[in-house]
Amino acid sequence: MHLTRFRFNTARVGARRLLSSPQALHAAVMSSFADVPVPAGDGARVLWRIDRDSAAETRLFMVGPDKPDLTHLVEQAGWPTTGGWETYDYGPFLSRLATGDQWAFRLTANPVHTARRKDDEPTKVTAHVGLRHQRDWLLKRQENAGFRVVEKTPERRLMVEDQYELTVRDRRRLTFGKGEQRQQVTLVTVTFDGRLEILDAEAFRRALVRGIGKAKAYGCGLLTLAEV
Repeated sequence: MHLTRFRFNTARVGARRLLSSPQALHAAVMSSFADVPVPAGDGARVLWRIDRDSAAETRLFMVGPDKPDLTHLVEQAGWPTTGGWETYDYGPFLSRLATGDQWAFRLTANPVHTARRKDDEPTKVTAHVGLRHQRDWLLKRQENAGFRVVEKTPERRLMVEDQYELTVRDRRRLTFGKGEQRQQVTLVTVTFDGRLEILDAEAFRRALVRGIGKAKAYGCGLLTLAEV
C-alpha cells in the first residue's frame, strides 16, 4: 500500500478545471497508474480526497495498492519545474496500528440512506442533509470499521448533542456531468474531523484501505490519521 500527497497550483486553469469536477479528477487519479488498478486480495482499492486547509492550500491525498506516477498532474495542475508529489510506503504504518490507540482523523464522505416516499414505491438512495443525521451516519458505521469516536468529558460539552470529539464541516452539494452523455450527477459530501480510538485493529486497517461509505470514485471514503 502507498500513501501519496500532491499540492495543486490553484492559479492554473488546469487545476481549477480538475477541482471543479469529481469526474475529471477521478479520471486523472486513475491515469496515475500504467495498468488499471483492481482491488487487492484484502479489498484494498484506490481512494482519494481533496483537502483545503487554513493556509488556502489544496492537496490531493491518495491511498492504493500500487505506486502512482503523478507527472501528468504536475504538468497540468502543479509546478512543473519546482513541484512534485510525495509517496510513502503505507504498509509499515498500517502494521503498527493497535487496539486502544487514539488518533486524530479526517474523513470526507457521502452520507446517504435508502428511503421511499410511499409504501408502494421502491427505495431510493437519498442524501442526509441535516447536520445531526450526517453525524449519526458516521456513528452508525464506526463499530464495523473497528473504531469509536471519542466522547467528550461532561465539563467540555456545550449542549446535549455536543457529546463527541467530532466536527462536521465543509458540507457541499456537487453537480457534474458523467459519461459521454454528460449525465448530471449530484453528490452531497461532508468532511468529518475528530478523534477516535481503535477497537479492532484488523477491521480498522480494512476500513483504511477499502474506504467508508459510497462515492469512493468521487473523492469520498478515505480516512486518514494524525497524531493527537
